[in-house]
Amino acid sequence: MAIIDKPSNYFNTKLYTGTGSSNAVTGVNFLPAFTWIKSRTTYSDHILTDVARGVTKTLHTNSTAAQTTEAQDLKSFDSDGFTVGTNNNVNKSSDNMVAWNWKGGTTSGIATNGSTTITPSAYSFDQTAGFSVLAFTGNQTSGAKLAHGLGVKPDWIICKSSAGVSAWGVYHKSLGATYAMLLNATGAKDDDASAWNDVEPDAVNITLGSSINTNKTGTCVAYAFSEKQGYSKFGSWIGNGTANNGAFVYTGFKPAYLLVKSADGITEWFITDDKRPGYNANYRINPNIMDAEATAASANYCDLLSNGFKVRYTDVAGEEQIYMAFAENPFVTSTDNNSIPTTAR
Repeated sequence: MAIIDKPSNYFNTKLYTGTGSSNAVTGVNFLPAFTWIKSRTTYSDHILTDVARGVTKTLHTNSTAAQTTEAQDLKSFDSDGFTVGTNNNVNKSSDNMVAWNWKGGTTSGIATNGSTTITPSAYSFDQTAGFSVLAFTGNQTSGAKLAHGLGVKPDWIICKSSAGVSAWGVYHKSLGATYAMLLNATGAKDDDASAWNDVEPDAVNITLGSSINTNKTGTCVAYAFSEKQGYSKFGSWIGNGTANNGAFVYTGFKPAYLLVKSADGITEWFITDDKRPGYNANYRINPNIMDAEATAASANYCDLLSNGFKVRYTDVAGEEQIYMAFAENPFVTSTDNNSIPTTAR
């Protein structure tokens, strides 16, 4: 298996300050295919834009609404970042902003097989980094098979209708295809056959059910991720309910980004990363609400360590917590002899 030696060539968090005027944000290190922006300062929408739907097409994880066309949110994806317009959600004067960016790749020749029933109309996939963004026409047909381009089974999938009202359906490998979660809501996992038809995704297709949250009739979008050694990890842990001394979760790298949610409880989703100020992960943003960035009341949410993270917030004993993580530094690189950790050098 290939090891990604420089994760920031595929995923990067970028901080910038809003100007109120059209502004080119640089320093991302690549041409993004998917950018997720949030004001850290202001009560505001999350702004999700990707190359498959088009740079001016905006969705919000804090909303079930259809996408809108916003000429002054993102104006372009650029070779080293992106250009924002004048809208407050992406560029309010003096606001502290955060943008999480994923690199795309191939935009033609997606693999299908005899089971495929939906070929995306537009897409970008990178098998090296295990990421694809797919614009497709949903049909609310149980058992529909959507080609994803990753070449391996996806470990995390997010689906949303772009044409109409729907929730954000989430598949996580730790829960399996019998369960779905909603990125825009606080609820626990739901035993819902209509989401993924109780069928695990495979190396070619994502199986969809009849739910409007994953396969609503009309245009939809899917973001699919597969785990890559030293770069990404999709897993879970069981909470112990201990304040400031939760589980240590091994990822095989120092995390640059974490998205976390209790699968069994009524809680907010939260995102933390290594770029925002504070010792380790002291700041969080909740994808399902419009609130500004929150700071941990005491200690940190998580300690970001060389080979994983230590939970510091008080989770609920016995509840499964799911996460998505991307790397700052791999614990081992492709040039290390005998798998010597990079952080030991």
